[in-house]
Amino acid sequence: MNQKRWYTLTAIVLAFGIGALIWGRVPAGVATGALPPAPAIGHPAPDFTLAAMEGESVTLSDLRGQPVVMNFWASWCGPCRSEMPELQRLHDRLADAGVVMLGVNQGETPEVVARYRDEIGVDFPTALDQRTGVSQQYLVNSLPTTFFIDRDGVIQTLFIGPMTDAVLAENLRTIYP
Repeated sequence: MNQKRWYTLTAIVLAFGIGALIWGRVPAGVATGALPPAPAIGHPAPDFTLAAMEGESVTLSDLRGQPVVMNFWASWCGPCRSEMPELQRLHDRLADAGVVMLGVNQGETPEVVARYRDEIGVDFPTALDQRTGVSQQYLVNSLPTTFFIDRDGVIQTLFIGPMTDAVLAENLRTIYP
């Protein structure tokens, strides 16, 4: 009889433990019905404000009215390094036409980012996501990750991995004629 009680108690504790684990994984706001903005294709890009390498802050919603290519990267990321020349060429070619190339550095200090940008010759606007909060908000799990956001602030496409000129041109067509 004692053994049966222990099995029952163990089963109850295990059930509560599993329930607590599952409940702990539910995104904030689900219990109230208010989901946080998700970075989904066809939906508005979640807004954010970050410090920028250029000295001021960058607020994504301030860029509405312009197509935005938003690329998450880090200096330690080899594929990020390989795609930077393509992104710089995009900036050089289309900045005057109103297309914004926005780099979002993930988790590095301004000094590291400045050194890296100087080394590879990048001068497009770069936001500093030092605490990786925006990267988490955008569910960035792999670098580089690039979002293509149209003039209305809606995510049209998403590409994970290094951009080539052909891939960049294909995705750019979704936000810029």
